[in-house]
Amino acid sequence: MACCLGNCIYTIGHSNHSFAEFVRLLEVQGIDVIADVRSAPFSRIFPHFNREPLRAALRQADIKYVFMGDALGGRPADPSCFEAGQVQFDRVVLRPFFLDGLNRVIHGAEAYRIALMCSEKDPISCHRMLMVSRQLSKRGVDVQHILADGTLEAQAEAERRMMAVTGVPQEDLFLSHEALLEKAYALQSGACAFTIGDKKAE
Repeated sequence: MACCLGNCIYTIGHSNHSFAEFVRLLEVQGIDVIADVRSAPFSRIFPHFNREPLRAALRQADIKYVFMGDALGGRPADPSCFEAGQVQFDRVVLRPFFLDGLNRVIHGAEAYRIALMCSEKDPISCHRMLMVSRQLSKRGVDVQHILADGTLEAQAEAERRMMAVTGVPQEDLFLSHEALLEKAYALQSGACAFTIGDKKAE
C-alpha cells in the first residue's frame, strides 16, 4: 500500500535490474527523487548504475538524483564507527553527519517522493533497512521498501521477516517485543554490516 507525501520514504535496491525495469519500478510508485545511499556509487557488474550514467539516465526519466552516501552510507569514513574492522550501525546513527543526512531526507520528503537506493536486492540484507530506515521509522516516517517484483514491504513487515531469518521469536515470556527486535537487529547487522577486507557490497 502506497503512503502519503510528507510522511513516506521508499527504498529500493538496484540489484541486477535493467535501467528500464528500475525506472518502471520507480514510476509505479511515483518516485521523483533517488537518494543514493551507497558509500561508493559505482557497480563493476552493472555499470549503468554508476553515479554519473545513472544521474544522466534518471534525468531523462524526469527523476532527480542526489548522492547521500557520504552521510547515509554503510561504509562511513569515520574510523570511530568501526569495531574490530566492522561498521557498528549503532555508532553511525549518533554521528552528526548521519543525523544531518537523515534530516535532509525527512525534510525533502515534504516536497518530493523519495526512494533511498542501494545495491542489495533484499532490504533486510542492507544498511538502508537495518540502519537508515530503522531511524526514519523511529521518527515516525512510514518506510516502504520496493521489492524486486514491485510489491511494497513496510518496515514493520521487513522486521518480522528479519526476526524469522535470525531465529528470534516474535514473543517471549520474559522479553518484550522491543528487546527481541533489538536482538534481531543486532544479529542481522552483524551478519550484513561492512567489514574491512570483505569484498561484498554494502
